[in-house]
Amino acid sequence: MIDHAQALEEKIRANQARLGTLGLGYVGLPLSVEFAAAGLSVTGFDVAAEKVDALNAGRSYVKDVPEERVSSLVRAGRLRASGDFEGLASCDAVIICVPTPLGKTRDPDLSMVLDAARSIAARLRPGQLVVLESTTYPGTTEELILPLLTEGGLKVGEGFFLAFSPERVDPGNPSFNTRNTPKIIGGVTPTCARVAQTLYAKAVDTVIPVSSTRAAEMVKLLENTFRSVNIGLVNEVALMCDRLGVDVWEVIDAAASKPFGFMKFTPGPGLGGHCIPIDPLYLSWKMKSVHYNARFIELASEINTNMPRYVVSRVMEGLNDRGRALKGSRVLVLGAAYKPDIDDVRESPALDVIGLLKQKGGIVEYHDPYIPRIHHETDGWHMDSVQDMMQAVKEADAVVIITNHKLYDYQAIVENAAFVFDSRNATRAVAQGLENVVRL
Repeated sequence: MIDHAQALEEKIRANQARLGTLGLGYVGLPLSVEFAAAGLSVTGFDVAAEKVDALNAGRSYVKDVPEERVSSLVRAGRLRASGDFEGLASCDAVIICVPTPLGKTRDPDLSMVLDAARSIAARLRPGQLVVLESTTYPGTTEELILPLLTEGGLKVGEGFFLAFSPERVDPGNPSFNTRNTPKIIGGVTPTCARVAQTLYAKAVDTVIPVSSTRAAEMVKLLENTFRSVNIGLVNEVALMCDRLGVDVWEVIDAAASKPFGFMKFTPGPGLGGHCIPIDPLYLSWKMKSVHYNARFIELASEINTNMPRYVVSRVMEGLNDRGRALKGSRVLVLGAAYKPDIDDVRESPALDVIGLLKQKGGIVEYHDPYIPRIHHETDGWHMDSVQDMMQAVKEADAVVIITNHKLYDYQAIVENAAFVFDSRNATRAVAQGLENVVRL
């Protein structure tokens, strides 16, 4: 009897294994590059022709992945992309890195994960390893993916191997990347976990096994629920400080001087990105199926979701104090990305702030050095970033700082703006005593 696990592990260690990554976005591309750099032959699969063409031409479309690194791996023949999923059959291991958004009713949308699993199942052969990285609720790997992969008669842990390893991508982080961020691995069986550990050890410095796929799935949700709840807490503290006439930023900085028992979080205009606004709601949704109400998650989500409205209300107050109504006023939003110094607009609170300002009659423009154009699918509007940012600052009745990019000259902004509402405390060093600047 063939020991498929041992055979696959030997191929991985000898750099003879062929890896497929399903999904070439913010998770799949960096992962593909890291495995290719480690010596494996990697094919990235994606339905987006523009990504396939860019990668095969040696171009990087993810800011954190240097183009020189991509082009050198493509030239070396270790990295390629394809839109033909028939190539999955020749892969020894396949990692699923597709998006898992929320639907319109804020329920998990796993359609892309299921489509990916069906594509693999139709071509599954003995000895293959399949790993799900897409964030989801506990139970997904074994309840949804496993049945699809066993339809052909192969037995998990013997004929093929299945594991879950949550992605931990943090766009724009200068210190942590795919290589040096520890990787959590949970297998359907101990053998599945062992084979997956062998694979990831090629490209990641630290691999941490847990007892099951459910535990691994829960790890990711705990990480981002922790952040969501604490951000919700500090956002509520900001609301309370406003009512009490206290500077929330002063309070936070003073509290952060404590060397134990406190972790600094800062308030803002709302949550953004592919994880924090979404992942906790996956867990909350799952808990409803076992008749449990995740109250902390729901409350944090309520507070964080309402922050864009609070920002707009503060902008309206600021304009009113200066004898102007929001309706008919020119408003410039600075920053569309969901966090500083990246080009990712997914779930960005800037979209909600802009939409609300427009609904209230504001004449809204935006500027972002990394995002030349934004489109709001739900409301159907699109905007282009202004070309001359400082001229727009001078002409605006209100400048609203949503994303604190380092490229911005905040000294020049506060000196030239009639009124600045700063939701990120970006102007603190340059706006002391200035009456035209209001901070969250």
